[in-house]
Amino acid sequence: MALWGGRFTKGVDAFTQEFGASLEIDKAMAQQDIKASRAHAKMLAKQGIISKEDQQAIDQGLVHIAQSIKDGTFKWNVDDEDIHMAVESELTQEIGAPGERLHTGRSRNDQVAVDIRLLAKDLCVELLQANLVLRTTLLNQAEKYQGVVMPGYTHLQHAQPVQFSHHVLAYYWMFTRDFKRLHEACDAADTNPLGAAALAGTTYPLDRAYTSELLGFAHTAPNSMDAVSDRDYLLDLEYACSVSMMHLSRLCEEIVLWSSTEFGFITLSDSYSTGSSIMPQKKNPDFAELTRGKTGRVYGDLMALLTTMKGLPLAYNKDLQECKEGPLDAAHTLSDCTRVVAGMLDTMQVNEEAMLRQAKLGFTAATDVADYLAKKGLPFREAHRIVGELVLYCEQHHKGLEDLTLEKFKKASPLFEEDVTRDLDPRGIAYVRNIYGATGDKAVEQQLSEAKERFDKDSEALDDLSSQK
Repeated sequence: MALWGGRFTKGVDAFTQEFGASLEIDKAMAQQDIKASRAHAKMLAKQGIISKEDQQAIDQGLVHIAQSIKDGTFKWNVDDEDIHMAVESELTQEIGAPGERLHTGRSRNDQVAVDIRLLAKDLCVELLQANLVLRTTLLNQAEKYQGVVMPGYTHLQHAQPVQFSHHVLAYYWMFTRDFKRLHEACDAADTNPLGAAALAGTTYPLDRAYTSELLGFAHTAPNSMDAVSDRDYLLDLEYACSVSMMHLSRLCEEIVLWSSTEFGFITLSDSYSTGSSIMPQKKNPDFAELTRGKTGRVYGDLMALLTTMKGLPLAYNKDLQECKEGPLDAAHTLSDCTRVVAGMLDTMQVNEEAMLRQAKLGFTAATDVADYLAKKGLPFREAHRIVGELVLYCEQHHKGLEDLTLEKFKKASPLFEEDVTRDLDPRGIAYVRNIYGATGDKAVEQQLSEAKERFDKDSEALDDLSSQK
């Protein structure tokens, strides 16, 4: 009979017992459950609700159980429907009556809520650590390849030359925003629901602020009904994971393109590529593709929880048991994908000549040629028309702008002089764009400096979070 079976005359049907159980998923938060139980027992003793001797017995028993779970010797009982029952049953078996007093002033509703919040905070810290590793790799690549020029794209068409470092740093800033979102998800989880009991609180004189202090929570939930039924912080976590996966997917899409024969911008390490079972020459970017594919699964985790939550009346409902698997899956998927992408970036070979060669194609100098005329007083729209006609001529005669004679330029506009050729070099075009945030050499230097400064601040913020665990 279950621990709650006092008012029942029959046990649960075998299939429904299995259907309603969550033990396999709950094992992921076993340590958090034990940590919360130790804090609850310590508070009960402080308040004189249980004896100091009982608290010490409970604490020693829980420490032993925590270690046995960690080293894999804990004997799981298939009759236990969740981690809370599994731990309490084992504790009572080990220490007797004191173990039966652990649940005083507590419900599984606030117990599961505090476990999940502790788990969410731990998952956020792990993801923040992975985020910093990836951003370190991006910074290293941006520094290593300063000065390398590639075509920039809009609509996946050649647009204007940019520095490869500038392109890489665009992703650095995306993942910097992801760090902030993950940090905010951690903050959202940083509220203690313990003491809310089933939904209405309890008549025991609990010191909820004390358990908040013991468990490292910054806040104590002010409403007991909200405390046991709130899962917003998991939605925040899954949303942060979804956005970060979207950024990883965009980067992986470019890795797939760049490593293709058509682009040839990069060569992936053998450690992050696979072959074909039939085509001996193939070197496939499978791990970039798989990361791109896993993005949809993380989106699904977010949508599943949103759907679960949308129709729940206050307070606790069994539907909330479904709130655990998605965040775990989203966090673990993001962690794995972040690690894989960091490895791909760190070990890839950048083919500088191929990038520069492509930067010269597709009339990427056209905007600068139009600016050349505009700087000499011609209205930009007129300059735009003239250069557009030159591009059309080049396409019809299979030429590039760099192939045109000065005579042809002057025929298009007498404002052209010999120095127009300086505006046809993709490196020169990229390097001179030095307003704040642009792709010029000085602008990229400044951007790198700011990126490192932001990284240092985020590292300090993570250290602060880690010290609270």
